[in-house]
Amino acid sequence: MAQYETIRAGTVGAQAARIDAGLRAHMNKVYGLMSVGMLLTGAAAWGISGLAVDSNGALTGLGVALYASPLKWVIMFAPLVMVFAFGAVVNRLSAAGAQLYFYVYAALMGLSLSSIFLVFTGMSIAQTFLVTAIAFAGLSLYGYTTKRDLSGFGRFLMMGLFGLIAAMLVNLVLTWVYGQPFSGLQFAISVLGLLIFAGLTAYDTQAIKNDYIAHAAHGDQAWLDKSATFGALRLYLDFINMFMFLLSFLGNRE
Repeated sequence: MAQYETIRAGTVGAQAARIDAGLRAHMNKVYGLMSVGMLLTGAAAWGISGLAVDSNGALTGLGVALYASPLKWVIMFAPLVMVFAFGAVVNRLSAAGAQLYFYVYAALMGLSLSSIFLVFTGMSIAQTFLVTAIAFAGLSLYGYTTKRDLSGFGRFLMMGLFGLIAAMLVNLVLTWVYGQPFSGLQFAISVLGLLIFAGLTAYDTQAIKNDYIAHAAHGDQAWLDKSATFGALRLYLDFINMFMFLLSFLGNRE
C-alpha cells in the first residue's frame, strides 16, 4: 500500500511539473503573440499616418478618404466587428489560421488608430506607451501570481464594460448632433475606461492561466493549440484600451 501511494504521488508530481512547464511556455507564447500584434499595430498606424499628410501638414487624397469621408466609419467599427466575429469563427480555424486572423486584426487596428499621430505629438505618444507598458506589466504580473480569485471581480468589470460602451455610443451621437464632444462626459468615460481595463488586465491574465491549467489537466490539445492566440487577443485589447484612455490624459496635442 505504501509503495502504491509513493508511485501515485510521484505520478501526480510529474503531471504537476509537466503542467507548470507547459503553463510557462503557454504564457510566453501569449505574450509573444501579443507583442507581435502590438508591433503590427504601431507600424501600420505610423506608416499610414505618414501617407495621410503631405509636407505642409495638409491631408493627402488618402488622408481625406480615411479621415474625412464615410469610409472613416467603416475603419472605426471594422475592428469591433472582427473581435465579435473571432469568437464565432475560431472553432473553424486552425491554430495557424487563428494567428493569421489576429495579425490581420492588429494591422486593421493600426489603420483605425493612425489618426492619433495627426492629433498628438510623437513624444507624448511614446511616453504614454511607456507608462501603459509599465502599468500593464505590473497588473498582469499581479493577475498571474495572486492567490485571490478574481472571477467575481471579472463579472463586475464586464458589467462596467457594457456600461462604458453605452456611454461611448451616447457621447458619439451627441458629438455628431452638436458638432463637438462634451468634455465632462468624455472625462468620465476616460476615467471609467482606464479603471475597467486596468482591472481586466489582471483578471484576463488569471483567467488565461486558469483556463490553461484546466484544459491541460484533461489533455485538450485541440483547444490548447488555439488558446494562446485567444489569450493574446484579450491582453492586446486590454493594453490598447488602457493606452488610448491614458493618451486622453497624457497626450499633448499637435
